[in-house]
Amino acid sequence: MNSERYTQGWKTLQQIDGEAGERVVDSLRDIAPDFARYLIEFPFGDIYRRDQLGLREREIATIAALTALGNATPQLKVHLHASLNVGISADEIVEVLMQMAVYAGFPAALNGLFAAREVFAERGIRPSCAAA
Repeated sequence: MNSERYTQGWKTLQQIDGEAGERVVDSLRDIAPDFARYLIEFPFGDIYRRDQLGLREREIATIAALTALGNATPQLKVHLHASLNVGISADEIVEVLMQMAVYAGFPAALNGLFAAREVFAERGIRPSCAAA
């Protein structure tokens, strides 16, 4: 597991996901250690490190896709944290999730917003659009 892809992928994973990403990888080590390695090498060692998009754009695309899937709430929560880690504001996240109502439907957008509420609460953040 000491390949250059793995080393660079691990650094990128830590930068984006921090402890949440490390927990996901650790949770796979006893059942699928090769998959844990692939998870670090391919998405984070290869794709996330490409120059064409920044980390903000990649995380916006990721939270939109995971919301649209509608069946990936644990992964969505990890990437909601990651979005905040790379400088996306809570208000921007809410807007992305609301946009998903148009293309993925209201149930998917609602589920995404509920996941965001939990992540924001964990981090002690409140979007300004929710301030009343």
